[in-house]
Amino acid sequence: MLLVSLLWGGNFAASKFALTQISPLAFSALRFTVASGLLAAAVRRMGASRPLPRRTLLALVAMGLLGNTVYQIAFMTGLRITTATNSAMIVAFLPVIVALLGALLGIERATPVMWLGVLLGTAGVALVVGAKGVSWSGASVGGDFLVLFATLCWAVYTLGVKHFGKGVDPMQITSITVTAGAGGLLLAGIPEMLRTDWGAITLKAWGAMAYATIFALVIAAPLFNRAVQGIGTGRTALYNCLTPLVAMAVAWVTLREAPTAAQYVGVALVLSGVWLSIYASKTAKESSEVAGEM
Repeated sequence: MLLVSLLWGGNFAASKFALTQISPLAFSALRFTVASGLLAAAVRRMGASRPLPRRTLLALVAMGLLGNTVYQIAFMTGLRITTATNSAMIVAFLPVIVALLGALLGIERATPVMWLGVLLGTAGVALVVGAKGVSWSGASVGGDFLVLFATLCWAVYTLGVKHFGKGVDPMQITSITVTAGAGGLLLAGIPEMLRTDWGAITLKAWGAMAYATIFALVIAAPLFNRAVQGIGTGRTALYNCLTPLVAMAVAWVTLREAPTAAQYVGVALVLSGVWLSIYASKTAKESSEVAGEM
C-alpha cells in the first residue's frame, strides 16, 4: 500500500495535466479500456485466471461497475461543479466510511486502536487539504454530494472485493473489475471521444495518459486488491490517507507549493494513524499466535 500511495499520489499530477487536453470521460474511457486489455494479457501470462462460480463472477462485475464506472462518472461530474479542495476533503473520510460500513455489514470489525488510527489519519488529511481553504456554498452542494456518493461507491467496492473475492487471485479480480468498469465508461464516454481531436494531443499528454493507465491502474490496482485481501479493508483504506501527502510532495517539488505549518501537523497525524494501524494489526496477530499455542 505504500507503493500504491506513491503511484496514486503521482497520478493526481499526471491526470491533471492530461485533462488539460482530453475531456474527463474520454480520458477515463480510454485509460480503462487500454488497462483492461493489458490486465487480461497479464492474467493469461501469469496463469492467474481460473473458472469462477457464476455468483462470484457476477458480484465482481457488479463491483467493477460500481467502483469504476459509477465512481468515475460521479466523481468527474462532481468535480466539475465543486472545487478540488472540497472533493479532497470529502474523499478524506473514506477510511471512516469503510470502517463504519465494515462494522455494520459484519465484514470486518475495527479494534479501538484501529479506530484511533482511522480518526487520526482522517483528521490529518483534513488539515492537509483544509489548509488550501474549503468553500461550502449552495452553488457547489450538488457537486459535493456527487463526490460523497462517489466515495461511498469506492467504500462499497473495497468491502465488496474483500467479501466476494475470497480465494480469487488479485490480478484476476482487477482484470474483471477494470474490464467491467471499462465497458460502462466506454458507453458513457463515446460522445466525448468522438468530439476529441486525438491528433492534436501532445506527446507529454500521452505520457501522462500512459502513467495514469499503466502505473495507476495496471500496477497499483492489483496491489490495492491484494492489500484488501492481505491486511483488511480498514487498514487498506487508511493507507489511502498517504496519497494526498504524496500529491502534496509532488506539488512542492514541481510547482514550488511549499507546505504550511498546518499541513506539517496533518502529515504527522496521518503518519501516526498509519503507524497505529500497523501496531494494532501486529498486536492482533501476536495475540492470535499466542492463543493458537495455548
